[in-house]
Amino acid sequence: MLNKKKRVLMTSAGAMSLLGVATFGAAAASADTLQETIDRGAVQCGVSDGLPGFSAPDGDGNWQGLDVDVCRAIAAAVLGDADAVNYISLNAVERFTALQSGEVDVLSRNTTWTTTRDTTLGLNFAGVNFYDGIGFMVSRDLGLSNASELDGAAICIQSGTTTELNVADYFRANDMEFDPIVFDTSEQTVGGFQAGRCDVLTSDTSQLAALRIQLDDPEGAVILPDIISKEPLGPVVRQGDDMWFNIVKWSLFAMLNAEEYGVTSENVDDMLESENPDIARLLGQDGNYGEGMGLEADWAYNIVSQVGNYAESFERNVGMGSPLEIERGANALWNQGGFQYAPPIR
Repeated sequence: MLNKKKRVLMTSAGAMSLLGVATFGAAAASADTLQETIDRGAVQCGVSDGLPGFSAPDGDGNWQGLDVDVCRAIAAAVLGDADAVNYISLNAVERFTALQSGEVDVLSRNTTWTTTRDTTLGLNFAGVNFYDGIGFMVSRDLGLSNASELDGAAICIQSGTTTELNVADYFRANDMEFDPIVFDTSEQTVGGFQAGRCDVLTSDTSQLAALRIQLDDPEGAVILPDIISKEPLGPVVRQGDDMWFNIVKWSLFAMLNAEEYGVTSENVDDMLESENPDIARLLGQDGNYGEGMGLEADWAYNIVSQVGNYAESFERNVGMGSPLEIERGANALWNQGGFQYAPPIR
């Protein structure tokens, strides 16, 4: 058993419940987000407050990441320009209010799809761009090998996330205790862990991988193998605008279908001559499947040519060729042992 530490509450914002956020309602939601986006000339995209691999600015201030690429795909589909995005950095507590109020058109910010969020908050999840689960990161010096050894641990947690409830459920189900140390942002959370304010840092395993590389000594921390929850992460829109909902989900589906059909940013122009009917429909060479969304026939071509397919996005941002070195695993395509699956364009 780890030594128990006095609980330190780092924020009052964590007291805001999801249902409390729902009181803002979706009254501010516009039913014509597409036209507003066209008139503005840019997609208003809510992203994280800085999570490497998913949404974070590089050294030149350019936003990059798996979630950022969803924003860029939407912009490519709607405006023909993947760079036509205004990024609004949001922490976990303020993200839903920003979407409900109309401050952002879409939230693409490592957000878990849950019943409450999908029903009582007036929101729609448009798909899953990363299948994840909550895990634990500890100091290597502790010599721990699994989560069953965490009884009595002080655990750093970010407020306003599904992690708080899931960790409490896990410890209660396993007759263990823990002391939550709650922070507003992921930066504060990893800072608390590095400063020794807690024994354990918990979050989605993808986020733990991103936070680990920000430590002064990444090799001094280890992510335990236990996954204690299901965390399907994906883009979110307001309810009440079905056309915009369709645009966001099919922008993601286009990237997944492109990977399945072998269409990449490198070969997409050659693929315009493909006799494969699936590829011809995807690239707008056989029918206009963007028409029902108010888009041009080349909407998916613009996505693939400017952003790439899902595999390209995954590998450059979070895959084995990136600093995070995350294997595809559950995020492989359905025909390669994973969960990723897109409906057909037809």
